[in-house]
Amino acid sequence: MGTALIGDPGGPSLLLDARRNLDAAFTEREREDHGLIGLLPDGIESMEVQLDRARAQFADQPSDLAKYQFLSALQDRQERLFYALLRSDFQRFMPIVYTPTVGEACQRFGHMMRRPKGMYISTRRRGHIAKVLRNWPVKDVRFIVVTDGERILGLGDQGVCGMGIPLGKLALYTACAGVPPEVTLPIVIDVGTNNEAFLIDPLYPGIRQRRIEGEEYLSLIDEFVDAVQATFPDCCIQFEDFTNRNAIPLLNRYRERVCCFNDDIQGTASVAVAGLFGACRLAGTTLSQQTILFQGAGNAAVGIADLFVKELVARGMAFKDALDRCWFVNSRGLVCAGMPRLPEYLTRYAHSLDAVSIPEGAVAGPDSPMTSLADCIEAIRPTVIVGVSAVAHAFSETVVRAMARLNDRPIIFPLSNPTNKSECTAEEAIKWSGGRAIVATGSPFAPLHFGGRLFVPGQGNNVYIYPAVGMAVYASRARRVTDEMFLCAAESLARQTTDHDLSVGLIYPPVGSIFETSVQVAVDVARLIFESGLAREEHPVDIAEFVRAKVYFPEF
Repeated sequence: MGTALIGDPGGPSLLLDARRNLDAAFTEREREDHGLIGLLPDGIESMEVQLDRARAQFADQPSDLAKYQFLSALQDRQERLFYALLRSDFQRFMPIVYTPTVGEACQRFGHMMRRPKGMYISTRRRGHIAKVLRNWPVKDVRFIVVTDGERILGLGDQGVCGMGIPLGKLALYTACAGVPPEVTLPIVIDVGTNNEAFLIDPLYPGIRQRRIEGEEYLSLIDEFVDAVQATFPDCCIQFEDFTNRNAIPLLNRYRERVCCFNDDIQGTASVAVAGLFGACRLAGTTLSQQTILFQGAGNAAVGIADLFVKELVARGMAFKDALDRCWFVNSRGLVCAGMPRLPEYLTRYAHSLDAVSIPEGAVAGPDSPMTSLADCIEAIRPTVIVGVSAVAHAFSETVVRAMARLNDRPIIFPLSNPTNKSECTAEEAIKWSGGRAIVATGSPFAPLHFGGRLFVPGQGNNVYIYPAVGMAVYASRARRVTDEMFLCAAESLARQTTDHDLSVGLIYPPVGSIFETSVQVAVDVARLIFESGLAREEHPVDIAEFVRAKVYFPEF
């Protein structure tokens, strides 16, 4: 699927146009028509031959970061081949394009820069953001992934070097769910950085100032959102990797006014709830029987809790009872009633401890009667622990063994990424629980054998959700994105986990089949969009056929 291009479409300019370049796959007639004779070797190659060469070149790279750079260069040179390569083996290529390798790529972004990608909108463009957006050569942009770079994965403030995240996210929109790449636009809003290393690094490519905050920051984001509506009226905005103090307020500020969502909040929630559906099937329990203890109390944790509560209420549980099934541990200890300085979005989860038995010898802090996760487990007796804190090794052997002692099938989700920020490894969770834990991790871990059984850890990665929701929004031209869409996505994803998957502990469909899985999720979400009256497209006779007809295939 192509798009209108500016400039001479033939000769050398065609070979430099990544979207249209087929390299040695141009036919003899195409070479004649476009003035390519002599600019390429005379051999004419199929896509499969080019894929074989790309795989060999990829394998020759000496490190994961070098592999990332190779794929980035391939995307710049020959876009269709890049996407065909990703789809040929998601298990192999996805950890390079996105987590965990993208984290290292962001840290090194300023030193690796070659060809500019996406758009950069700094505080210096205040008052002129709409004009800046019009510099983008494609006029029908349907998706923007935007970050201010302040909380990149578990790495903290990466400033404009956080561009690796929108680039990776949008590549997976296309590879996993078929959103056409020409309708996507990655953006970094450069409001400065508080990363001292970047401020003194001569190769840091952003503005060298500390971050703006408060009303000054908010007015810039307001201008950006309004400029997107004016410039790309059918565009959906995905907010990505904003810090806790901004993410939820920004989502609440815009979600009823424009088509937008926050993947860290809603996408993470959806994939986690889908994992809980699968875990309950595997354990022979129900969602209503679960009590969750979160290690971490930021955007992701609250997003998961909110969607979990929404599902429990939909199943008939009273709202207050559903809230009581969610507990949080933050950097100050167990979140409870009376804890000072809680953000507003967390206060509904600050429960009374009247009915909780605090373990003898529990270590108290100035703001909480329990600061140890292990003590909190003994007091709350959760069936599920979810790690979204980016605190490596937070799920210690003591913690996992406590969960295994209290539950026949403890559900353990160390979801933080990159890998070196994971609360525990899949192997640790399985071994320390005697093979009884049901595990989903944020980063990929290899299958393992324990106790004579094969275990295949499920990766609770948002990539199962946001590309599919994106495809549904693209196909239907949805006016808004709602939490119900993410709940629908979770249910659709869970339905596609087979009994065979569950038999090896895999609570998500295999990553290798993610394209087929994502398209089906997109169909189900699109059906909800049409039924809810949120689509700007006319209701099709066959929604599945309608969505599948819009899927991008990187063929030539």
